[in-house]
Amino acid sequence: MNTHSGVKPYKCDHCDFRTAWKRKLATHKARHTGENPYVCGECGYRTADKFRLFSHMKTHSDEKPYKCDLCDFCTAWKANLLIHRTKHNGKKPYTCERCEYRTADKSTLTKHMKRHLLYSCSLCDFSATGKRSLDRHMHTHNPEGRKLYRCDQCDFSTPWRPRLRAHKLKHTGEKPYICSQCSYSTAERSNLTQHLKTHKREKPYKCDHCDFTTAWKQSLEAHVTKHTGLKPYMCGECGHKTAKKSHLLDHMKIHTGEKPYKCTHCDYRAYRKGNVTKHMIKHTDEKPYSCGECGFRTAIKASLTRHAKTHTDDKPYKCDQCEYAAIRKLCLMRHIKKHFPTEEKLYNCVL
Repeated sequence: MNTHSGVKPYKCDHCDFRTAWKRKLATHKARHTGENPYVCGECGYRTADKFRLFSHMKTHSDEKPYKCDLCDFCTAWKANLLIHRTKHNGKKPYTCERCEYRTADKSTLTKHMKRHLLYSCSLCDFSATGKRSLDRHMHTHNPEGRKLYRCDQCDFSTPWRPRLRAHKLKHTGEKPYICSQCSYSTAERSNLTQHLKTHKREKPYKCDHCDFTTAWKQSLEAHVTKHTGLKPYMCGECGHKTAKKSHLLDHMKIHTGEKPYKCTHCDYRAYRKGNVTKHMIKHTDEKPYSCGECGFRTAIKASLTRHAKTHTDDKPYKCDQCEYAAIRKLCLMRHIKKHFPTEEKLYNCVL
């Protein structure tokens, strides 16, 4: 009855979190304690929520009880079936009030609406597009005087010991979470969970504009922006706009000067992990990625992907002013400037 009355009697002792369900409070407290008592016997996945473990176990099973009555599609999750059915009726009743985005799933709209929100710190000039990012930032001010766990190699600190352990892996380069089906390894358990989906054939999320399919809702949302051109995330410092929240967070580090990623061979530091990965190539002559058409070799997988397009007629980036088309987005951006040689920039970076 608490769900109808709005009463939330269960309160966290460590923060202001309240809930109407005792089970949710227990799951929430695990964020502070780091306890994850429920363990998967197949891959070592751990969680504080018993029901999340039940859902995770389906990734190791071929059982797919939810079947579409209009085609051969079947899935292990009821939610995926509901999303799939919208492909047959084409209905998208949920519409964003701030842009033209439409979706068949109410929860997807709720998540999309958060892109338009900006959470600001009341103690400094910090701002973020997600409440969780703001919550993490607020702990840097430590207004409650809670114990902080500090990294002995940089200025990082956190009220949660598990986060400190995960952070230290950035300095050591350790990747303890290993895929049992290939050579992939990672420093974060959540990354391994996402990676395991690549070994499953099930890809319930399909693009309405092309044949793209994916196992992740976030990947589909990011992909659709290629068709719509929507870039809801904007930097408050210089006006830079992007389609991905993670890209905006990376961009903001340019203004803060934060460079958490460090080369293990020299003093080089960067605000993006990818920049360090590219830098590391200077310390090795390895080039494991090779083109099957011409023998081109590179140390970066993305470079091989771009190179492979030179052997095809695929030019997805098209100019809306003329018939020009390009393999790379950067080439298109350079070309567009030819149409507007005197146009002033709308935003100027303060740096």
